[in-house]
Amino acid sequence: MKPVTPYNTDAGKKREVEDMFDNIAPKYDLLNRVLSLKIDILWRNKLVKWMGEDSPKLVLDVATGTGDLAITVQKKLNSKVIGLDLSQKMLNVGITKIADEKLSSEIEMVKGDAENLAYEDNKFDAVCVAFGVRNFENLEKGLEELRRVVKDNRSVFILEFSKVEGFFGPFYQFYFKNILPQIGRLVSKDTRAYTYLPDSVNAFPFGEKMKSILLETGFKSVEYKKLTLGVATIYKATK
Repeated sequence: MKPVTPYNTDAGKKREVEDMFDNIAPKYDLLNRVLSLKIDILWRNKLVKWMGEDSPKLVLDVATGTGDLAITVQKKLNSKVIGLDLSQKMLNVGITKIADEKLSSEIEMVKGDAENLAYEDNKFDAVCVAFGVRNFENLEKGLEELRRVVKDNRSVFILEFSKVEGFFGPFYQFYFKNILPQIGRLVSKDTRAYTYLPDSVNAFPFGEKMKSILLETGFKSVEYKKLTLGVATIYKATK
């Protein structure tokens, strides 16, 4: 099956994802808040609270985007954070936000590839990814890299969209496939980015299937928590 990509060109998923986020970077934060009704803030807080049980001193935030999760981790856990992303334009927005928060000495923003991390084995006390693993070109390779750079007996925390099941499912799917892309298109001026979002979510493994993939990648244990009727899920994969 052909992988779901933003623009359906021959450039490859990684390049298309980088281009997409470069395109929508100026409006990304606004759209996040509008489209999620600010629930994405609560989801990040839940991930950071779970991560806080491990008291990490050095954290890698992969697919950091504009740095929302990195900022939350730093403020709530007082950790040093490296935020890594493919898109320089997203990073630029994040660098400005971090400077405004006077956190530039605590959060470093780096352009990089999640599937080829430039860090030694067992470097970080925790690794996190919010809404990023879905965009990996090679999911297993990306997960293996996350596992490689986290310390033994420490964890990778993944926040990702999942499929809403049960009574609420059809209503949410209608919003997700019909209303959300229209708003995203109108505000971001990118005709494809917010169509790619529901398409990529619907094609992505979640729940027990995602747990199995993480275990197959070599993590010794995996737990997960569903959020907001299953709209999103946090996975804790321990090395």
